[in-house]
Amino acid sequence: MKEQKYILKNIDLFELKDIFECGQCFRWNRQEDGSYTGVFGRNVLNVKKEENQIIFQGICEENIEKTVRNYFDLNRNYEEIKQKLSMIDENMQMSIQYGKGIRILNQDLWETIISFIISANNNIPRIKGIIERISEKYGKEIIWKNKKYYTFPTAEELKNVSVEDYRKLGLGFRDIRLYKTTQMILNKEVDLEKMHKNPNTYEVRDQLLKLSGVGPKVADCILLFSNLKRLEVFPIDVWVRRVMNDLYIKNEDETKVSKRQIENIAQEKFGKLAGLAQQYLFYWRREA
Repeated sequence: MKEQKYILKNIDLFELKDIFECGQCFRWNRQEDGSYTGVFGRNVLNVKKEENQIIFQGICEENIEKTVRNYFDLNRNYEEIKQKLSMIDENMQMSIQYGKGIRILNQDLWETIISFIISANNNIPRIKGIIERISEKYGKEIIWKNKKYYTFPTAEELKNVSVEDYRKLGLGFRDIRLYKTTQMILNKEVDLEKMHKNPNTYEVRDQLLKLSGVGPKVADCILLFSNLKRLEVFPIDVWVRRVMNDLYIKNEDETKVSKRQIENIAQEKFGKLAGLAQQYLFYWRREA
């Protein structure tokens, strides 16, 4: 594969930190010059922002423009989305202003499933370390600028990996979960292709919940952050519960706020854009 380059000009709604550090992805790393380098599919890309230009450079399996436009969701009108959400209330206006450069990536469904199983009760540096070790051990090597990168292994490439093998990579209690989920997908007990073709989000969520290590929050993260792209789902973690309680529910004891209560408010206020609203609120509350 040859090195390719693609430049986007005059784009305001694209901020590297907002995209790569909002909790949706784990294989992008900040470089000394402020750019980010990441691996997705069989692609290794560096993304740099210079004034009003976004420069993408690296090794791509297909045409770099097509790859970038798909992965970074560039065909979706985020300006229109932000205008709609900003009309809801001042809270949304403030959170959108803070995370104005967020875009929801179109990540591979399989990789997103495994990544978010690993993310359960875990921190970002450890999640990234585990994913890198799995990729280095079982993925394919790509060399770019004299540095080695590794693709995320397919289910087929993990077919013969044992629970003990996972444990050696530092997965802890997640080892059996990865093993079971991989086998379920290989055996078509849960069919990823059918998920892509099924427009019913509730049915797709029910399928995801069959996988070992996938609870409601992880299922919603997969639905939102993978190329299933179900923008109506509203993943709820401690930060989201906190911000929704502070802004809308105002219970003196936030631990008593139920997931159903939060979901009802999210659907009522944000509707089909609930997932994007969640990202703005989550990022604003956690970072600011």
